[in-house]
Amino acid sequence: PEVSKPRCPAEAQLGAQATRRLHALVNNGPFSLARIDRDEDRFGRKLRILTRGGQSLGGVLVNEGLARWYQGGRRPWC
Repeated sequence: PEVSKPRCPAEAQLGAQATRRLHALVNNGPFSLARIDRDEDRFGRKLRILTRGGQSLGGVLVNEGLARWYQGGRRPWC
């Protein structure tokens, strides 16, 4: 969910929840960063996969309904 410019209150709430959950996951102990097929997005942000014990932390968010696998473009949560 978008946190900087949500399209509705539900998306804003879910984005805040996803942010809190990711902070908790990251702060829960050591993790690894893995590169993907490209280094940066079009905004210059580094693209990485965070893993712990072989499990993607992003995958945890997806499994909990707090994120989606990227399939190109933005899809609203409203």
